Amino acid sequence: MIKGHLALLNGHPADPADRVAVGDVVDFEIPEAYAAEPGAEEIPLVIIYEDEDMAVIDKPAGMVVHPAPGHYSGTLVHALLGRGGAWSAVGGAARPGVVHRLDKGTSGLIVVARNDSSHRALSAQLSDRTLSRAYLAIVRGRVRDEAGELEGPIGRHPRERKRMAVVAGGRFARTRYQVVDRKRSHTLLRCDLDTGRTHQIRVHLATLGYPVAGDAEYGGSERGAGRPMLHAWRLHLRHPRTGREMTFEAPPPVDFAAFWSSIP
Repeated sequence: MIKGHLALLNGHPADPADRVAVGDVVDFEIPEAYAAEPGAEEIPLVIIYEDEDMAVIDKPAGMVVHPAPGHYSGTLVHALLGRGGAWSAVGGAARPGVVHRLDKGTSGLIVVARNDSSHRALSAQLSDRTLSRAYLAIVRGRVRDEAGELEGPIGRHPRERKRMAVVAGGRFARTRYQVVDRKRSHTLLRCDLDTGRTHQIRVHLATLGYPVAGDAEYGGSERGAGRPMLHAWRLHLRHPRTGREMTFEAPPPVDFAAFWSSIP
């Protein structure tokens, strides 16, 4: 329940590492029951690459990656199980194949593992930062510098448990950005992750003063943007079995391109 952000310690989001003392108050919500192991569902997926070890998928915006409170069907995991075959179990029964996540509102490339060996190899690449991920983001405002680097430790927001924030004691996070194009009121950025914290790009850009367009959670509410205009555009990795260098790209979806085109 703590990992699902359903528990508060003295009015603040609880962390599994928190120690409790006499007089502390713990508030929690009991989530609705759901099957520990998700079932297969026939959900179409855009497969960019697939072999016996892994698959690269172009996830649509609006799809949740794995079951979580409030999302017990229609996830990427349900769709993977619907494709049949084996998937890695390293992440647990509720997350077969899942090596890393994308937010529900983020579109684009995600790699999943067919077996445990591939999962461990890909996770190791995430840890040593040899698996690289580049995103395209439309942000509000004209970003002045052509390129830059954003650093700020990310952790749970001190008052709003479903949000993240740059906070003292958070986990180290670094995002590099580069201007791709500018319009009068918005900028198109390429963002490269040096770390992969929850909501990292969204939090860093909002903290810089340029929230992702359509991201109501971090101050980017905007007419015409039905979701955060963030797209996982490029993925570079070594094949988990052969070690071959592989690069995949997925163009932004229709809603992303249409929103950018609509800006004067």
